[in-house]
Amino acid sequence: MGLFRAPQTISYGRHAFDTVGKEAALRGKKALIISDHIMEGLGNVGKLRDLLIKEGITSAVYTGVKSEPTDVYVEEALNLLKQEQCDLVLSLGGGSCIDTAKAVAILATNSGYIGDYMGGKKIASSAPIPHIAIPTTAGTGSEATDVTVITNTTSDVKMMIKQPALMPTVAIVDPLLTVSSPKPVTAATGVDALSHAVEAYISRRAHPMTDVLALSAMELIVGNLKDAYKDGDNLQAREAMSLGALQAGMAFSNASVCLVHGMSRPIGALFHVPHGFSNAMLLPAVLEFSQAHCVDRLADLGRYFNPEANRLSNEEAADIAVQSVKKLCLELNIPNLQGWGIDQEQFESALDKMATDALASGSPQNNPRVPAKEEIEELYRICYSYDYSVKSSVL
Repeated sequence: MGLFRAPQTISYGRHAFDTVGKEAALRGKKALIISDHIMEGLGNVGKLRDLLIKEGITSAVYTGVKSEPTDVYVEEALNLLKQEQCDLVLSLGGGSCIDTAKAVAILATNSGYIGDYMGGKKIASSAPIPHIAIPTTAGTGSEATDVTVITNTTSDVKMMIKQPALMPTVAIVDPLLTVSSPKPVTAATGVDALSHAVEAYISRRAHPMTDVLALSAMELIVGNLKDAYKDGDNLQAREAMSLGALQAGMAFSNASVCLVHGMSRPIGALFHVPHGFSNAMLLPAVLEFSQAHCVDRLADLGRYFNPEANRLSNEEAADIAVQSVKKLCLELNIPNLQGWGIDQEQFESALDKMATDALASGSPQNNPRVPAKEEIEELYRICYSYDYSVKSSVL
């Protein structure tokens, strides 16, 4: 049986941001805006407040999100929401801001600590307050998923929490907001979006509805990521990337992610590597590891990278997919884990915990080739000093 969930409303395209006041006015009277200092400095938080005021909506602002979302940010923002008596929440920024807002939205009407909801141990019994998500990067797709990933600052575990109440009420996707993304962020979030599309397509839980979105997202991202990276003012490429990231988000939210994401979260929790970068660092090696078990599906990706592959066998087209992803990471200057600056001794000492946490997340079980703990540890070692320019054989 297939299951598909999405926001109640999706407003997409250039100047979609201008609709936020009207969407908010349908859902509340006072908003908590969850954002960061970058968006504040660019003037986007101020513009958002002005758009709300035009529709009679007052607002309070929390800009304490400085990194990957943590339970501390959630608690701080929730306290402000209660103090200011806000009845809706708006997130403006990358996935960290959106994920923080998702947690705040359900805790505003449900009791407990956000970690209580991990693994379905606790289900939000009361409807969350309305949440309008406004992404400023083309990557996470969080504006259209029922997932949040929050770091437990006590245990250094990234808590992957999935349930219907986490789905934003409204997603406003305006590619003009992504123009300010610097090249490294454009690269990492773009490969992150590609990993969402690919993993949704090869997931054991994929179904026809998610396949349509995943295929479209792969085509858009493959065809436009390098252009958006080379010229951040290329609005056509930015628009295509925003749409691709949105479609990839809807695809993986309903088909689930796989091994890349399972391995990515512990890297972020322990070594504070942003989610987009850690996914990008892992994607090529994990695709090599999985290739023989999803040849036909990877072949479709290979044909987006190289239309000439239409005349080749699926095995050959799948190989083009893997090698093209490696080449893409090279061209986008994606570092490996060593190049990011992670100390090798500390990395080695963390392998057991990372592999254990990766398996506990459940995502690796969706992979076409389900790894053992020892294989995950070896994949981490391979990714530490991975060379995107060499055709290698992984495990």
